Amino acid sequence: MKYKYSDNEFYPYALKQDYIKSGIWPDDGIDVDETVFKEYTTPQSDKIRVMGNDGMPAWDDIPPSPPPTLHELQQHAEHKKQYLMSEASNAIAPLQYAVDLKMATNEEQSTLMEWKKYYVLLNRIDCSKTPNIDWPEAPK
Repeated sequence: MKYKYSDNEFYPYALKQDYIKSGIWPDDGIDVDETVFKEYTTPQSDKIRVMGNDGMPAWDDIPPSPPPTLHELQQHAEHKKQYLMSEASNAIAPLQYAVDLKMATNEEQSTLMEWKKYYVLLNRIDCSKTPNIDWPEAPK
């Protein structure tokens, strides 16, 4: 088995002729045994295979994900806004029907007003202000 450090790949000798025909057999690869191959081809949950300082495969920590871009934060805020407005609409609809049909209790009328105010506050949110958005609290 050959390990080519420059592309961090293993090349089995059993397929050498196929690799030669394809023009990708690594003349500069390092011979490794089956133990090294098995160790570094078995995925680790918190590691990534890299080329070690000695040219052999090694494990390294998976680098952290980059922080989201401003555009991604704005998209997330817009999705959150739309989701919360949808939830508010779902809460408003049956209460509004009760009012329209003159069947609403005083509590339902009060709750309807709270949800409508919440909906208006959500609608006024400018998602371009992310991450400095003061999200209103939903009625209880």
